[in-house]
Amino acid sequence: MKTTRSLSGSSLSLVVSKFKSLEMLSRTSVGIAAAGAGLCFLGYCIYFDRKRRSDPLFKQKLRERRRNAKQNQRTGSTQIDTSNPEAMSAFFLKEIQLGEDLLSKGDIDGGAEHLSTAVAVCGNPQQLLSVLQQTLPPQILQLVIQKLPAVSQKFSSTAPPEPAAAAPTSATIMELAEDDVE
Repeated sequence: MKTTRSLSGSSLSLVVSKFKSLEMLSRTSVGIAAAGAGLCFLGYCIYFDRKRRSDPLFKQKLRERRRNAKQNQRTGSTQIDTSNPEAMSAFFLKEIQLGEDLLSKGDIDGGAEHLSTAVAVCGNPQQLLSVLQQTLPPQILQLVIQKLPAVSQKFSSTAPPEPAAAAPTSATIMELAEDDVE
């Protein structure tokens, strides 16, 4: 025998009202839980910020970082990640573009400096120097070659050593300079 139980109209409204109160309770619970999680996160942030600021070396490190940033800004040097080929390629292209722009505006020294930097970080400096030899006037190429040792030294002192084939040698620079004179 099957027993079926039917809900009368009043008991149906009672079930519906209980369901709505549970829905409101769950919304309220979710809101309270979200507010509690937000407060916990805010407390976490405040705690670790105070802990970081009370560190005796924090102010010293902060001053050192600001001093280095100010010094880099004054000298115009930029830190590049030599282990990241994409960063090196982007830096190389930026230096070539800056050099070309400065040369087109008439700033010969600035353009030569940026082109020298591009040669210093280039993966194949001999090929780049031969391209520059074909495209630049001899006076500007001579200036680029003159600035190259100083720029190469700057990057070799700030960067880890690169493979020997990547750095232009003084013999290669002198050969190009002699080819330029002829």
